[in-house]
Order: sequence, then C-alpha cells, then structure tokens
Amino acid sequence: MVAVLYFGLFAISFDFVSGYTGYLSFGHTMFYGAGAYLVVLTANGKIPFLSASTPFVLLLVLCGLLAVILALLVGVVSFRLSGVYFAMITLGFSQVLYVFVRDWNYLGSNPRDGVAVTGRTAGFEIGIPGVDSASLAIGQLTGDTAELLGVVTLTTAEVSYYMVGLVVLICYFAMQRVIHSPFGRTLIAIRENEERARAIGYNTFYYKLGAFAISAFFAGTAGGLFAGYRRSVTPESGFYFLTTGDALLASIIGGFGTLAGPLYGHLFDESVREFLSKAGSGGGLLPYLRSNLGQGTLETVIYNGMTIGESIDVFLNGRAALYVGIVFVLFVLYVPNGLLGTVRGRLNGTVAKGFPMWFRQRLPDRDSDQSR
Repeated sequence: MVAVLYFGLFAISFDFVSGYTGYLSFGHTMFYGAGAYLVVLTANGKIPFLSASTPFVLLLVLCGLLAVILALLVGVVSFRLSGVYFAMITLGFSQVLYVFVRDWNYLGSNPRDGVAVTGRTAGFEIGIPGVDSASLAIGQLTGDTAELLGVVTLTTAEVSYYMVGLVVLICYFAMQRVIHSPFGRTLIAIRENEERARAIGYNTFYYKLGAFAISAFFAGTAGGLFAGYRRSVTPESGFYFLTTGDALLASIIGGFGTLAGPLYGHLFDESVREFLSKAGSGGGLLPYLRSNLGQGTLETVIYNGMTIGESIDVFLNGRAALYVGIVFVLFVLYVPNGLLGTVRGRLNGTVAKGFPMWFRQRLPDRDSDQSR
C-alpha cells in the first residue's frame, strides 16, 4: 500500500496535465526520476550546498522545484507541438535523460544498476523539520515505530503508510484546489476546444506550460517519496518510459480527468498483479489453489497428459502481466470512463456530491410517513 500511495501520487500528477489539458506526457517519468535521484544523491553528499542531513520535508519541496525547472525547459519546446507529436517529444526528452543517467559515473560506481543511500544511516523523516517529537521516519528497515495514547502501537510499515499517505493527501487536495480554480477551468476549456479558448482571449500556451509545471512539481515529490522509502533508485524505476506507461494504465483504469481515479486505478492494477502473482504474499490465487486442492486433484489428467497442477502452472504461474493486459483492453472497450469516471456518471456528478443525493432518494419519504 505504501508503494500504491507514492506511485498513485505520480499517476495523479500525470492525470493533472494529461487528463485536464488533453496533452499526453509520455515522458512524465523524467520528473519522477529527477526527484528520486535528488533525494538519494543529497543523502550521499553529492549535491552542492545540500548536506546529507537536510530535512526530508525540505528535500521533497526541492524535488518538486527541480521538476518544475525541468518541466519549463522541456515544455517551452514541447508545447510548440500537439497531439502525438507532443507525446513523442516528451518521450524523447525522457529517454535522453535515461541514457544520460545510466552512463554518468558521478552518480555511483555502477550507475546502470542504480544508486543507493550510503551516506545517511538514519531514516527520512516526515513532519516538522527540527522537531523530533513531530516527525516520524519512513522506510522498510529504517522507519520508526509509534505508540498512540499508550494503546495502539504502529509498526514501521504502518508508520510509513500513514506518513506517506499524509503527504499524498496534502498534494491531492492542493491539485484539487487548482483544478477547481479559474485556472483549472481554463485547462478544461483547453481540453474541450483549444481553438475556442484561444479565440476568446486565453493564451493557451502559458496555461498548458503552467499545468505542465504544476504536475511536474507533484511528480517530483512522488519520486522523492519513492526514494525516501526505498532508499535507492535505478534508471529503470526512475526514468524509463514504462514507468509512465504504468501511470497511463492507472489513469485509464481509474478514469482520465478525475484526479483521484489514477490512485484507484493503480490500486486495482496492483491488486490484480498480487492476486495472480507467483508468491501471492497478500493472498494470491496460485498459492491458494496449491494449498487447498488435494494432491489427487492436482495430479488428475485433464487433457493429453496434462494434469490440473501443470495447467495451473501454465496458465497462472508468472502470467500476471498477461491478464493485466487483458483487463486493460476490456477497460478500454467497455469501461472507457474508468472506475471513478463510471461511478461519477451513474451519480450524475462527483461522488462527494452525487452519493448523498443518491442516498437521500432511496430513503423513505418522512413527510409522507408522518401524514399517514
């Protein structure tokens, strides 16, 4: 779930620009990777003017600002184009950075294999910088435990979940506020009809560039959370184009232009992968069948010498990506608005506004009951 949260924030930032302006940023992972590498390199003392003990909250802000600078440099060139050309040029910029990071020996002894935190043994703390009692460290091995009111004890994984979730929630509300501002309404107008928005006086270039920079800020923050929790980053996890592909998959499953949809989409994607994984540490189908089907059942021949156990291995073992791909195709064909988009369509509005109205319509009419 911690991974769902920080990558979900990245997918939300992708949806912010792609879902609300209509410009698909296939190179969005460059901002995610920039934030992740900034955290790791700062912790290793390789960033000038930043010490290895720089507060993590400040690092998250710097990750976002670095991504903003990168977005402005890329966007000034990229937004001269539109459609598939914009998508491909952002992808090109991302791949240039990917190749550059893989071969830059300054990052580490073997940059192709990634970089790990070696100059900082303490965990990365989220909270109020300088106030230990108001900060908790995240991480798989370096995270803090916490005790609430002397009753509930939170493990390191639970502390990481709540602290990363707090940052994601703040970022989500910030993007939500921007979307519901006049600036956000203009972005939607650009998505619906850019020529009309330009005709009534809006400088669409600057609005698109602003949306690109805002989305990059939160993508960089997500990358910082990823590196702070994992304490390492590789070119594949930071800059490779398939990372953006996962964000696109989450946005399509969750619903383009819904902001929160990509988080639910990534949760759905990860749930399917876990359910069909080899190990199934969260309770997968493969280990369930192996443990609950008797040995006699597993050895039963069903076709041409193939047993039930062998067929389970053939169709389930290591085939999670295949079934995720099938699910993705089904969503594109039959649920084009995604999970959250479909729910909003049924409720005739957002869930926050539509569900109470839907619920009230199904309550018995109190006035009629009293009159009877």
